[in-house]
Amino acid sequence: MRTLLFLLLTSASFAADLVIPDTVTFTRDIEYANPDNQHLQVNLARPKNASGLQPAIVCIHGGGFRAGKRESYDKLCLTLAEHGYAAITVTYRLAPQYKFPAAVQDCKTAVRWLRAHAAEYQIDPERIGVTGGSAGGHLAQFLGVTAGVKQFEGEGNNDQSSAVTCVVNYYGPSDLTKSYGKSVDAAEVLPLFFGGDLSTKLKEHIIGSPLYWVTPLAAPTLCVHGTEDPYVAFEQATWIVDKLKASQVEATLLPIEGAGHGFKKPEDAAKAEKALIDFFDAHLKQTR
Repeated sequence: MRTLLFLLLTSASFAADLVIPDTVTFTRDIEYANPDNQHLQVNLARPKNASGLQPAIVCIHGGGFRAGKRESYDKLCLTLAEHGYAAITVTYRLAPQYKFPAAVQDCKTAVRWLRAHAAEYQIDPERIGVTGGSAGGHLAQFLGVTAGVKQFEGEGNNDQSSAVTCVVNYYGPSDLTKSYGKSVDAAEVLPLFFGGDLSTKLKEHIIGSPLYWVTPLAAPTLCVHGTEDPYVAFEQATWIVDKLKASQVEATLLPIEGAGHGFKKPEDAAKAEKALIDFFDAHLKQTR
């Protein structure tokens, strides 16, 4: 069944006629890992004439854990580069061929790859943020709450840390045990990701939910979520923000009133992007 999550993949964000600003260097198809001979790659945008080390942002695409392409965040990476960031958009292994935690491991490996190549790309390894939408928001949030948890690390540049400085989560779920009945496609998507539903894979649903990994060591987080989202219920954002706050972690929820999944209205998309840039500026551009 074609869902909205799948249809989002056709967006102009990764159109063939992507315009590269004169102030930005954009490099496609850099391999960062090769688990199971999958040759996983990133696209990288950087300020062209940057001086000193730049903060970096990892962008993780959505698609219900079973679809999507890194190119959907090419445009955002270019925008971030114009604002002084190095930004990568990441390919990760998809369900049902690759089940949880493969996607998490790949995203953590991408962070470690970025640190391992920090000198080459003029990146400050101490200032790395992460963002994503929908399934990508879930994965971004997961990175923010599981730094150093060995079972999620994967392989590649394991002498580097996969910790992130901060997270911007666009409409990503936090408790996958409570998605069924609250999402129009959870019953289709989640059994592919976990290899079964709650009746057969409850433990995996719990382990795979960022909400249950929150500690006081979690990364500061901004959640941006539409109040009328039929794919990931708005309450999912309230749960993770409340739990982060209860753990004395900085957390902010920006509701987009009346918005559904994906911020289709230009004014909603603009509000969300401004919040993202402002949040990253506050957490990654502080004087050190």
